[in-house]
Amino acid sequence: MDEPCRVPYIEQAGSPGRLRSDPPAACVWAVRRPVSRISLVSSACQRAPAVSLSYQHVSTAPHGRFAITLSPPRSPAVTTPSALADVYGPGVAMCARPALAPTEPPGRHRHTRDVLSARPIAVAAGTPVICSAGGTDPTLLAVLRNGGLPVSTDLREFRDEAEFAARVREAIGDGLLISMEYPQPTTLCPDDHAVKSARLVGHLNNKASISTLVDPRFQARRRVVPRRQLAEAAPADTSWVLKAATDESHGGSLDVYLHRAGDHITLPAFTDVLGEFVVEEYLRIRRNWGIQLSIGVDARARLLAITEQRVDATGIYVGGIFGLVTPPPTELLAECVAIAQRAADLGYRGLCSLDCAQSWDGQLVMLDLNFRITSGTIPLLALQSVRPDTLDQPAESTKLTVPAPIAELLAELRPALSAEGLLAIAGHDTVRTDNPVRQSTLQLLVFGDDPDEVAIRRGALEAQFGH
Repeated sequence: MDEPCRVPYIEQAGSPGRLRSDPPAACVWAVRRPVSRISLVSSACQRAPAVSLSYQHVSTAPHGRFAITLSPPRSPAVTTPSALADVYGPGVAMCARPALAPTEPPGRHRHTRDVLSARPIAVAAGTPVICSAGGTDPTLLAVLRNGGLPVSTDLREFRDEAEFAARVREAIGDGLLISMEYPQPTTLCPDDHAVKSARLVGHLNNKASISTLVDPRFQARRRVVPRRQLAEAAPADTSWVLKAATDESHGGSLDVYLHRAGDHITLPAFTDVLGEFVVEEYLRIRRNWGIQLSIGVDARARLLAITEQRVDATGIYVGGIFGLVTPPPTELLAECVAIAQRAADLGYRGLCSLDCAQSWDGQLVMLDLNFRITSGTIPLLALQSVRPDTLDQPAESTKLTVPAPIAELLAELRPALSAEGLLAIAGHDTVRTDNPVRQSTLQLLVFGDDPDEVAIRRGALEAQFGH
């Protein structure tokens, strides 16, 4: 049996996140043998034999800390499913809508939350999807189907908050397990009816959890600070990245803020409601990847694809680059697979996208862990369904947002959609909900033979609609 590689004892998210060289007596190093599943695992989730990359829960230690075993990861094998059932198996309903913290106003981030719930529709096939009615516009669904996508045949739509809760309860009543891509209150979705527990999903997506999930070699300099120390930890004359340290993850770039030295500081909304934050060093990024992985019912992490990320001037994600990309160094890719396997050993099942980068000074770092279905994964599933022969060819994703009905947006795009090289993969129209803001969103995938031509067409689409 190989000797596992030991790393220092690391405090769990919500604590200061310091490395400690002297773990308490209650903490033991995990070894390469089956370990007991911890309480983060849903009792309804299918279990598989533990593998070599694992956490061991130390129940007698404060804060529910973990000891980590980092054994040499397996060589990644690339495999791409074509629909959600290929990952989650049967008897599962997808729920990809973020919940709001109890302290937040009911309307906050309403549009983003509804859009996220509708993204999986086009690649769900026979998997039920609990989704905003804004994503079930008949014209939109017809365009998705005409494009050859495996649109869900079981759409459980909601128009307001009360209907959302009703759809979740109905799915549970139908005997379905809920795949929560974002943590929901256990009063709405008890762990016994979930593929993965709310606590696990929250922990894995907490921006502070990099300290417990990632090998220290791939961590940027960072610290977790309480609100009272935020001004001191994030001064205006230095550059830094501020992230929300919470188990109630939002996604949609709502929990990250980048500051350049000397710029005016306008703190994001999450600083008003949270008590802890991650302050991370600001890196000059040379390459920025999104590593797409899946963890099926067999509890094994599998590499789906390596993508690059397009970011705007403020560093916020605006789209992905697929197919012809410069791969990350082998050790960074291996660490991504290992991180996903550690999550699998904790009970996670589903898709994930791990953001990592190489700085101009050669540093390899993990930036963010997104344990949920993302806009980086959906284009891959779409291409696998429609044009698997193009998976190795250049493609770029983009999002259009307009203050008009989505039927009008699709009508304007009809000639381009009818031609080769453009695929609508998701959309949403607020007119079909009780959201008073009138706004439509359409996610597109531009693909072709030449990366420069693909980038030009994608840019022309964005310019056409004022993006």
